[in-house]
Amino acid sequence: MSAIKIVPLGQSGLQVPAIGLGTMTFGEQVGSAEAFAIMDRSLERGVSFFDTAEMYSVPPRAETFGATERIIGQWLAARPGVRQRLLLATKVAGPSRGMNWIRGEHTGLTAPEIVAACEGSLRRLGTDVIDLYQIHWPARNVPMFGTLYYEPARDRPCPSILEQLQALAQLVQQGKVRAIGLSNETPYGVHEFVRLAEQHGLPRVASVQNAYCLINRSVENGLDETLHRLGVGLLAYSPLGFGLLTGKYDASGFEGADPSVGRMARFASMRQQRWGRAAALDAARRYNALAREHGLDPSQMALAFCYTKWQVASTLIGVTSVAQLDACLDAWDTQLPAPLLAAIDAVRAQMRDPAQ
Repeated sequence: MSAIKIVPLGQSGLQVPAIGLGTMTFGEQVGSAEAFAIMDRSLERGVSFFDTAEMYSVPPRAETFGATERIIGQWLAARPGVRQRLLLATKVAGPSRGMNWIRGEHTGLTAPEIVAACEGSLRRLGTDVIDLYQIHWPARNVPMFGTLYYEPARDRPCPSILEQLQALAQLVQQGKVRAIGLSNETPYGVHEFVRLAEQHGLPRVASVQNAYCLINRSVENGLDETLHRLGVGLLAYSPLGFGLLTGKYDASGFEGADPSVGRMARFASMRQQRWGRAAALDAARRYNALAREHGLDPSQMALAFCYTKWQVASTLIGVTSVAQLDACLDAWDTQLPAPLLAAIDAVRAQMRDPAQ
């Protein structure tokens, strides 16, 4: 296997490997011992970019709020000197979305809340600085997490983008954050964050972390142009579509699968989300069959799709074992021939983005 390439992250000056480790399974599906082994193996194989969030693990519960960050912090404490080899990213949660254990039912993302959330993450991670600090989802009303349409009538007062940027700037100035990013954002949001940063001399967003995979290519509906023209990197999450693109649900569906197979079988709440739509599973089955027709494992094709797309700076893989990690990394050298890419596009033309 060739070495995982290192790429610039936007205009931040940060250099990241083209594959990063997503950690939201730590603390729920993955215990501390296995999480330690996964992180050790990741570093061994050149994946020195770890992404987490204050609200993790997933599915979120009051009892596991901050659990993932604490596990990473414990791992770092047990491995002196490793922190200097690692690019560490985390996120401040946006408005509650039913998680009132984070900051009550407040709309969220006021300047004091952002600063306090960062301080909490620094404590749990046991570090003095966060390399990439991201807003997990917007404070304003936007279509996200399966909502397809923007509805102006749902707008409510919320902290302005300028206020959020000023809070992030304070953290950068204090040396607690090196670079800032967004997540689950729209083209409008990215443009506003960049415009206001340039207008007021504030930190410029380095990245946007959005879902991107075969059953959700909505990034390509205009956001990719925004990111390209503004020099902002895409961190692609859920490249395997919450497991749908591995093929493990093809025969049984979600409810018929053994709960040990994955989160869509184990957690009924996850099946209520965009990844649990019947149309998403139907489309995944089409892509998985296409992979097999071309002599590829479905996971291999789905990952190679993200690894080789010009839109993607780094693909974030989430795993529950070292074996899964190795399989994801072994797909790095896979190249998808032009006829297969054309066939993938033909499926999308018919089925669009069912997990958007």
